Amino acid sequence: MSLAPRAVLVHRTTEYEELLARHGTHGQAAFFLASRGRSLDEVAERHHRTRRALAEVAAAVPLQWRQSRVERADLDRFLFAPEDVVVVVGQDGLVANTAKYLSGQPVVGIDTDPGRNPGVLVRHRPSDAGALLPCAATARADELTMVEAVADDTQRLLALNEIYLGPPGHQTARYRLGPDDPAAAPEPQASSGLLVGTGTGSTGWLRSLWQQRGSHLALPGPADPRLIWFVREAWPSPTTGTSLVEGVLERAERLRLTVESDRLVAFGDGIESDALELTWGQTVSVGRSDTALRLVG
Repeated sequence: MSLAPRAVLVHRTTEYEELLARHGTHGQAAFFLASRGRSLDEVAERHHRTRRALAEVAAAVPLQWRQSRVERADLDRFLFAPEDVVVVVGQDGLVANTAKYLSGQPVVGIDTDPGRNPGVLVRHRPSDAGALLPCAATARADELTMVEAVADDTQRLLALNEIYLGPPGHQTARYRLGPDDPAAAPEPQASSGLLVGTGTGSTGWLRSLWQQRGSHLALPGPADPRLIWFVREAWPSPTTGTSLVEGVLERAERLRLTVESDRLVAFGDGIESDALELTWGQTVSVGRSDTALRLVG
C-alpha cells in the first residue's frame, strides 16, 4: 500500500516575531519602533494576516493526508520525501529558498499578502487551498528551469534564481573562467564574483546587473532552458582580462571556474549560510540542472 501524500507547509518567521525575539515583549518592540518614527501596528497586522493564512491552509489539507511544517531556517535540515506536496505560505522568495532542497515534488505557492508580493511564484490565495491541494500531485505544473554548480570534489548546489561564485566578503577574487570545454582556453580574471541565473532570477539580482551595465542580451523567461551570466566589476590588468564578462548558456552549455584565491564560496538564491566552500586550484562547473521546479499553476 502506497503512503498517503504528506503536505509540507513551508513558512518563515515574520518581522513581528523577529522584533519580539530581539526586544522581549510587544511593548518594548513598540517603543523601539516609536523611537524611530515607526508604528508596530502595521508589522503586527502583517504577522496576524500571515498566521491566519497558515491556519487556513493547514485546515484545507485533506484529512487522510499527513502534514508537517518547516520554517525557512530549518530547510537545510529537513528531509523531503518523494510523495510530498510542498505548500509554500509566504513570499515569492520563499519558493526560491525551498526549491533548492526539492527533487521534483509539486509546489503550491500561497500568497499571504496580495498586493505587497509580486505573486510570480506564490500564485494562489489561502482560500484556494481547499480546491488545489487534493489534486496538486497530479495537477498541471509549470517546469521552471534551475541552475546548478558542481565542484570537482562532488559538492553540488542547486538554485532557482541564481548562483553566486566569488569571495565571501564580495571583495576581489582571482580565478580562471571559460567554457566547460577542455579545448577552450580560460581567461584569468579578478572581480567581485560571477552570477549565473535563470529566467526566474531575471526579475531580481540578475536584472539589476543587466540594467546597470546596459546589456543587450535578451533575458530568458522562467521556463526558458537558457541561463544568463554576468561577471561583477571585472578588473583589467597585465595578468587579468575582461573579455568574458557576460553571456548566455544554452541547454547543454556550462561555464568552468578554476579558483586562484585562498577561498571562494558558491551560494544560491541569497542563502549565504548554505554555501559550497572552494579553495585554491579547485574547479566548479555551472549550468542548467536536470532538476526543475514543478510549480502548480
